Amino acid sequence: MAANKRLVLASYKTGQYIGEAEDERNQMVLIKVMAVVSHPWQGDLHHPKQADVPFFQERRALSNGERTWVPIHTIKDYEGNLPEYKQSLRNALDEYIAKLKEDGSEWAKRSLDCLFQLEKDYKLD
Repeated sequence: MAANKRLVLASYKTGQYIGEAEDERNQMVLIKVMAVVSHPWQGDLHHPKQADVPFFQERRALSNGERTWVPIHTIKDYEGNLPEYKQSLRNALDEYIAKLKEDGSEWAKRSLDCLFQLEKDYKLD
C-alpha cells in the first residue's frame, strides 16, 4: 500500500466496508473496497423492515476493488488486520442470514430469498 493511502472503515448505504482511502474532495472520500464488514440490508429503505412494498430491492455488497465515494463523516481509520475479501463477504453474509432467520418476519423471509440468490451469484464456494 502506498504511503499516502490509509485503510478506513466506511459505511455505504446500509453496508459497511474496509477500504483504501484514495482521494478526498468536497467532504467526500474515494475508497477502494478491500473487505466487507456488514452486508447491505435488503428491501425498501424508505419502508424499513416492511415486506409489503411495491419494490423489494435486492442489494449486492460492493465488489472487491470497487471504488465509491462516501461522505467523510461516515469513515474512520481502520487499525485491524485486513481480512481477505471473499472470506469477509462470506462472514458478513452468514451473519446477516443468521440474524434474519432469528427474526422470522415476512420482511426477513423476503430478505433471505434475496440473500440466497446473491449467495449463488457471489460464487463463494
